[in-house]
Amino acid sequence: MKKRYLLQLGAATVGTVLLSRYLSPRSQAQTASGEFDSNFEIVKTDAEWRRILTSEQFYVLRQHGTESPYSSPLDKQFADGTYACAGCESPVFSSETKFNSGTGWPSFYRPIQDAIGTSEDRSLLMVRTEVHCRRCGGHLGHVFDDGPPPTGQRYCINGAALKFIAS
Repeated sequence: MKKRYLLQLGAATVGTVLLSRYLSPRSQAQTASGEFDSNFEIVKTDAEWRRILTSEQFYVLRQHGTESPYSSPLDKQFADGTYACAGCESPVFSSETKFNSGTGWPSFYRPIQDAIGTSEDRSLLMVRTEVHCRRCGGHLGHVFDDGPPPTGQRYCINGAALKFIAS
């Protein structure tokens, strides 16, 4: 009986340690150049962000949320222009790099140079690469290695995190 108890306790401990790796807080934001940066150019309190963002934008940009697939009109927007961060209006993607991924979220194969940063996201029991605005740190979405040429990357971005500016 004692042996069984010790084995169960050991298995529970190992499981807890492994699970905590995926549920731990996000790592510090990393810029596109690979440098860590927790001091963004634009810093506001939650109250200040709530005053300038809609509730959905706040949820996505500041709380790392995800909008429902196919809910953003920007998913089917293919006019010429620039996609800017909805939080600080910094340009992050060009319409020239947008494509229809069929996922229900606006998708791009390349960001504007030096416009984004990335960090490791261990939520949902998996490891993903989070994409955030370089200037304000707002959560934009994630990047995956299943995109089209020439980069092979798919920047899967929440439409609520973007503002489209027509050319």
